[in-house]
Amino acid sequence: MPERRTVALVTLGCARNEVDSEELAGRLAADGWDLVEDASDADVAVVNTCGFVEAAKKDSVDALLEANDLKDHGRTQAVVAVGCMAERYGKDLAEALPEADGVLGFDDYADISDRLQTILNGGIHASHTPRDRRKLLPISPAERQDAAVALPGHAQEIAPAPADLPEGVAPVSGPRAPLRRRLGTSPVASVKLASGCDRRCSFCAIPSFRGSFISRRPSDVLGETRWLAEQGVKEVMLVSENNTSYGKDLGDIRLLETLLPELADVEGIERIRVSYLQPAEMRPGLIDVLTSTPKVAPYFDLSFQHSAPGVLRAMRRFGDTDRFLELLGTIRGKAPQAGARSNFIVGFPGETEADLAELERFLTGARLDAIGVFGYSDEEGTEAVGYEDKLHADVIAERLAHISQLAEELTSQRAEERVGETLQVLVESVESEEDGPVAVGRAAHQAPETDGQVVFTAREGLVPGRMVEAKAVGTEGVDLVAEHHELAEAAR
Repeated sequence: MPERRTVALVTLGCARNEVDSEELAGRLAADGWDLVEDASDADVAVVNTCGFVEAAKKDSVDALLEANDLKDHGRTQAVVAVGCMAERYGKDLAEALPEADGVLGFDDYADISDRLQTILNGGIHASHTPRDRRKLLPISPAERQDAAVALPGHAQEIAPAPADLPEGVAPVSGPRAPLRRRLGTSPVASVKLASGCDRRCSFCAIPSFRGSFISRRPSDVLGETRWLAEQGVKEVMLVSENNTSYGKDLGDIRLLETLLPELADVEGIERIRVSYLQPAEMRPGLIDVLTSTPKVAPYFDLSFQHSAPGVLRAMRRFGDTDRFLELLGTIRGKAPQAGARSNFIVGFPGETEADLAELERFLTGARLDAIGVFGYSDEEGTEAVGYEDKLHADVIAERLAHISQLAEELTSQRAEERVGETLQVLVESVESEEDGPVAVGRAAHQAPETDGQVVFTAREGLVPGRMVEAKAVGTEGVDLVAEHHELAEAAR
């Protein structure tokens, strides 16, 4: 009997990439590959790259080089790049990084098993020429649903699922849904709500390699959520480049408002979280559903990027400090404990000291639970590359350090404001440390990876996947220290 082929998936970047990796894992497992966790134990190491900003691209290149080193003293025979950076640069990346034995784009995902086998056998796969994927879909959103375009996480091709899928691999719903296999045992999993983006922010290259916006059908999202619940998932996070546009290509821009209660009713699911919201597209009805639906986290991942009107206009975005503060006030008026986070770019071309002061005014008044700060850098193919009034790198670095320090202080203060609150915490891990076992989880205002966490004062009765009620009794920076209610009552 021939030895089984083994493959490891190394995932970088955002939650959307994590979903893509699990789709690739499902396709490979269905075709007979054994998935292993450690790249050194795999015949092929597949690195799912990120192509968002320079730092992320550097991390992706480093991961490819690290995997390539395994070929000298491990089982690994081939290293293959997939994901956003691979799609964005194609043959250019292949030429610049010969350490990668293959660079595969999104169009290769449907045939990932054959592509890897060819490379493993010593064959050469001709990498694609990079192209603007926005041009592959019709301009009219209503005409996009039936377009034959590769969309990771969607699996648009209509094909029957294999009859003998391995355990843990399933077509999450219908003939258009992707195969998926979970990588890991976390009680949290992401589900793609849509792909691509129709916005034209002057600093962002994502639409050029992820394409125009296209929603997944509600039945597919529901089917995938049910399947994940069967796998033991307790919290589902809905991800896309822009969740507030969901349904516009399906004839109903309010589709998310009706879908969320249905997702919350899925047996076994304890919490639904929505990420990637555009402030300019927030609707009163969506705010109502997010703040009042049982099991839907009152969590607002709002893409503000800045608050000075002039900078926002140059970014091709909308809003200002007062309108953003009014939006947050509306949300907290409906759900005082609602979580809110955002990312910001400092040092954008033309940003003045007054603009920076305006951003500080917003951050000080916003009371955000988590803040990500990035220094501006040119991204090829974006409008901002051609802007005048570029700031010197030293100025950008200085502003980045200043706003980052402010953000750290403000988020720590926000955590302190939550001391005394009653929290619904999903336990994610129980780990052993020098002082004994420590239980860690997340409350409704904390998303995986990007936000803080809850550290319990004691671990008795706590296991991963359990949703418990706790009281915040202290802070460690942005993290909360909490006391499990059952333990607190027993001590009285």
